[in-house]
Amino acid sequence: MAKSADDDRPRKKGKASSVLVFVLLALLILGLAGFGVTGFGGRVSSIGRVGDREITTGDYVNALRGQLAALSRQVGQQVTLQQGLAFGIDAQVRGQLVTAAALANEADRLGLSAGDARVAGEVTRIPAFQGPAGAFDPDAYRFALERIGMAPADFEAQVRDDLARSLLVGAVGSGFAAPAGLADTLFAYVAETRGFGLLPLSEADLSAPPPAPAAAALQAFYQANLADFTRAEARRITYVALQPGELAPTLQVDEATLRGIYDARIDEFVQPERRLVERLVFPDRAAADAARARLDAGTGFDALVAERGLALVDIDLGDVAREDLGAAGDAVFAMTAPGVVGPIDTDLGPALFRMNAILAAQETTFEEARVALAPEAALDAARRQIDDRREAIDDALAGGATLEDLAAEQGMTLATIDLRPDSDAAIAGYPAFRDAALAAEVGDFPELIALDDGGLAALRLDAIVPPEPIPFAEAEPAVAEAFRAQALNAALVQRGEEIRAAVEGGARLGTFGIAQTTARIARNGSVPGAPPEVLQAVFAMAPGTARVVAAGDYVAVVVLDSVMPADVANPDQAQLRAAIAAQAEAALAEDALALFGNALVAEAGVTLDDAAIAAVHASVQ
Repeated sequence: MAKSADDDRPRKKGKASSVLVFVLLALLILGLAGFGVTGFGGRVSSIGRVGDREITTGDYVNALRGQLAALSRQVGQQVTLQQGLAFGIDAQVRGQLVTAAALANEADRLGLSAGDARVAGEVTRIPAFQGPAGAFDPDAYRFALERIGMAPADFEAQVRDDLARSLLVGAVGSGFAAPAGLADTLFAYVAETRGFGLLPLSEADLSAPPPAPAAAALQAFYQANLADFTRAEARRITYVALQPGELAPTLQVDEATLRGIYDARIDEFVQPERRLVERLVFPDRAAADAARARLDAGTGFDALVAERGLALVDIDLGDVAREDLGAAGDAVFAMTAPGVVGPIDTDLGPALFRMNAILAAQETTFEEARVALAPEAALDAARRQIDDRREAIDDALAGGATLEDLAAEQGMTLATIDLRPDSDAAIAGYPAFRDAALAAEVGDFPELIALDDGGLAALRLDAIVPPEPIPFAEAEPAVAEAFRAQALNAALVQRGEEIRAAVEGGARLGTFGIAQTTARIARNGSVPGAPPEVLQAVFAMAPGTARVVAAGDYVAVVVLDSVMPADVANPDQAQLRAAIAAQAEAALAEDALALFGNALVAEAGVTLDDAAIAAVHASVQ
């Protein structure tokens, strides 16, 4: 059944240019083979009509798929048609096609058309149709169109239509100039800057802390703010789990295994003496000897480094063992206190070595290391055991075993939790478990879940638990904290009002504490440590006035000191005004194009075929 297209017109302002050719070009450029209409049933040729212009099923399929591809790139994952429909892309695409068809219909009525030379020029400039040398390649042209199931004549007709429509768009959308008053008003608003003082308040600014509430006051606060003390909706999950951390304590690791691990990692447990060393290399022996002489005469080592155009980080070797230093190892390790040795010949040239610290040798005996090695080895053994049991557990699930069966037969832990958005303890802290729990439906068969610590789990959604108030006895600590925060905020606001009155009476803001001063800031700026409400207040105040700003637990007194109007004589601000004027002109052009497109649609008349649209949706995967 046909219907009016009023509800499917574009919701956003935009230039009423054709989307058809651009969608096709995008498909060609991206190489999205199969995006054509060859997969459509072919029994329905159009989804609707605007005046004498049809909106073909091919146009709709291509535009839908192009929009889905664009949305997929935007969100970083493949978007299905059903997901796209939830975003309203079908109405958006139909609106674009309706506008494009209305423009084409009007171009036909006016007799507007593009000549063959113009069409050929547009086609030959498309990169997808060019060969390796950058020139138009007829074979590439035909091949690219074949990939989207389109004949050259049909494509060239689309280009011709698009060029004709562009004539209309250019005629309607060009020649707009922003009124000087509009540009000036917007410029004055955007470019104005202000200077102000800011005094954040804390509990230290009060003469006394807020009094502790009585039990009745807490109960009343709890009832008045019950929504803040209500558990979120939960998913009641029954699960079984086999985790290395639970299995490991039951396993014994023999001494030989631990000794083998210790020996394999001996470098971790036995470290020889090491030194913190810097190496300054010279181009030749003469230069190195001269540097040594100057060092002995009192020149600092750091000065020698600087003279070479180096920084200390450039010569730092870090903590090194004797063998790391090669020929210099014996000399450096013979030193018993920090100092400089050399010159010593190295692979890079003669060098001075500065030793800055001695790091004593360290040895962790096997008996000392086994305290840490035993639990690690037990965990590794537990992971291997769990992995060995994976197939049996998976087969049991496939054979219809319940979670209770797995707990009884496979030694898995059986438990139930209420999973909420903020649940992250124990099993709920595993991303794979949470993802599976959030995706589960009542009645689903449990599937095996691999946890990132090597454990295994399976789960069942038992029920959706609606939100429920937390009993007062359980919520009382949080209630008391929230009550105190509210009382403190009220006390700070009251103190802020006292300071505001005093400042407007002639007192200096700095009298009441350390005030932050900002000499000049724009409307789109930010104040470190302060919420956006501060600047919103600053640009809503009159010079010389004060205001209390309260946002969440932030309370401050702000005083507006100065207002600096926009200055078009400033080159930077002149550029800003020009940009604002250009944006205003673009907005006026877009408005005119939108009105023009809507008028054409209304004048030509639109019908859309629901059955054809549904058939297209069924074909698009």
